[in-house]
Amino acid sequence: MENTQQIVERVAELSRLSFSEHEKNIFEVQFGKILHYIQTIENYDLAAVEPLTHIVTNQSSQRDDVPAECLTVDEALANAPKRNETFFKVPKVLQK
Repeated sequence: MENTQQIVERVAELSRLSFSEHEKNIFEVQFGKILHYIQTIENYDLAAVEPLTHIVTNQSSQRDDVPAECLTVDEALANAPKRNETFFKVPKVLQK
């Protein structure tokens, strides 16, 4: 098994994060506990257990996706505080 310190450094590198030594030590302990837990699970015989695709087995409570009439442009923009012909007008949020 890979060293937890190496795991922390690799994850930090991939996510472009920098950690202090204290933070690295905390993450090492946490990763160590996670890996220990995974090893514990691997010790069980799970051959008879079917894989799950979803934890809830009941039917979806969402309605069917049925096409319906769309709003007109005027209906969609009726309550807009500001509009520009057929578009919502919003404050500029990005700079060049």
